[in-house]
Order: sequence, then structure tokens, then C-alpha cells
Amino acid sequence: MKDKITMRKKGIICTIFIFLMTFYVSAQNIVKEEKTKDKGKAIITIFSNLHSGFGSANNDRGFDLSRAYLGYQYNLSPNLQIKAIADFGKSNQINDHQRIGYLKNALISWKHNSWIINAGLISTTQFKLQEDFWEKRYIMKSFQDEYKFGSSADLGINVAYQFNKYISADAIIVNGEGYKKIQVKDGLQYGGGITISPIKELVIRAYASYNEATAKGDKGITNIATFAGYKNNAFSLAVEYNYQTNTDFVEKQNQSGVSVYTQTRIGKSVGVFGRWDYLTSKDKWNETDDGMQGIAGVEFKLGKNIKIAPNFRIWSPKQSEMNNQYYVYLNASFVL
Repeated sequence: MKDKITMRKKGIICTIFIFLMTFYVSAQNIVKEEKTKDKGKAIITIFSNLHSGFGSANNDRGFDLSRAYLGYQYNLSPNLQIKAIADFGKSNQINDHQRIGYLKNALISWKHNSWIINAGLISTTQFKLQEDFWEKRYIMKSFQDEYKFGSSADLGINVAYQFNKYISADAIIVNGEGYKKIQVKDGLQYGGGITISPIKELVIRAYASYNEATAKGDKGITNIATFAGYKNNAFSLAVEYNYQTNTDFVEKQNQSGVSVYTQTRIGKSVGVFGRWDYLTSKDKWNETDDGMQGIAGVEFKLGKNIKIAPNFRIWSPKQSEMNNQYYVYLNASFVL
């Protein structure tokens, strides 16, 4: 069984390599390079905050540099792009405040008519739309990322096709272990989604994936994500429901959750936002981490590149013996 999986893995890697070479050679042969100076650009993103807890979280306070992304993207042609981004952040496996660096993205992208193909260390599609709609990754990750339902990047390939202005579909095959591990086990994760936009302001998406189990006694992980969001120039509202089976490859360790978020814009530079999350596990297997989280705040845009957002947060654990936690944050984002 392991030999078959390994052979399949090698076959997929070879396929990805052939895709990369084919797209590159084709682009060089049939697409004339535009002679412009702006073929490449640096990518610099920094997330920081000042926060203070109250009550049972009174000792949690201080300044924090939560994330830094450094990278570069270059347009080989109008249809072909390469990009590499390094991610510097905190690690749950280290008990101090040192930052750990990872290669977050290293990919080649090809776009032609209604097709988009990305290969390499790519952004996953499991919750990318939700994250983009939320628009406040620097304040809090989107639901599936925040509660570890999946990784935001992985090694593999994804394909998307836009049928018309109302509907598109996508498929992805990745290692299933995220960008921090790249490849430890022999399994793969397969996913697919469909996105519908019946009117310009409304988007609806459904996604499902399966992450293979390879170790004896492990069970494959299934993820299901549904999303609906409405956005116009002054207001946005979104709701998502997420369900996961066999979390951490353990049979019957199922969990689910709901996230609702909204924003009202007050002029071009100010917006009021709020979000409510609810996470629960079947048969209370993860009760110590289950609960509700709420956040409300105001976002100020200081020019094109800088955002700051004072906000208030509450975490209400599902376990009755645990106390509510209250926080005040001042988040900041710099994007070049």
C-alpha cells in the first residue's frame, strides 16, 4: 500500500514538473514579452499589535509583531508569473518569543482566458475566499485558519475555470500537511469547490476536501466549508459554516463551527466591523478549546498602505469551569 502511494506521489510530482516546463516553454515561444519596467515588485507585509487582557487574562499584555511576509513576484509574460514569499511568525512548538521563518509561497501561475493554474508551494483554496472577504487577516485569521481546520498554503497544484460571470469551479491536490512541514507522510489531500455569484454583490461557495491517512489506525480527514457573503460600497455581511471529521486523523474526532462577520464603511478611510465565532466538538472531545469568540472595532486607513484598528474581544469557553477572557487590541498593518 505504501509503495503504491509513493509511486502515485512521484507521478503527481512529475506531472507538476511537466506542467511547469510546458507553460514556461509555451509562454516563451508564443507570447511576446512586454518591454516595460514594471515586470516585478517586492512584497512586504507586516502585522503588529498592542494588547491588554482583563480579568482572568490580566497578565496577557504587551506589544507583538505577529507576522511579517517578505517576497517578490515577477511577470515572465502577460500570462505567466512567478512568486516567492517568506513568512516570519511565532511557532507553537517554541516556548519563547523568537520568530521562525518559513517559505510560505514559491509558485508559478499561468492565466489564459478562463483558466488559472498554480503549481508549487501555493495558497490553498479551502478558505481563501473567506479570508479575502473578511479583509482583516492582520486582526484575526479567518475561521478555518484560526481554529486549525487546515493550512493556508501547501505544496501541490490547483486549477480553476470561470464558466461565465456567474459560476466558477476549482480543484486542488496538495500534500495535506501545510507549508511548515511540506512533506513528512505519503498521503495527499484532494479538494474541490464551486463558487456562484448570481448578482455582482453576492457570492456563494461550497468546498469539500479529503486528506488521506497513511499511518496504521489513522482515519482520513474530511473538510466541508460553505460560505455566503454580500458586499457593496458601504456594507458587507458574510456567514460561513465549517465541518471537519476525524480531526488530527483520529476517528470520530469531529468538530464544526460558524462564523459571522460584517463591516459598515463610514467614508473612504473609516469602517466599523464585528465578528462572532462559535466552535464546538462532537462528544466534547475538544471541550477545553470549544467556545464563542466575539470582536468589535473600528478600522482607520492611513493612506494606501497602512491600517490601524482598535478593537475589543471576548472569548467565552464552552467549559463551564473556565472563565471568560476579555481583551483590548490595537492592531496595525503595513502592506507594500
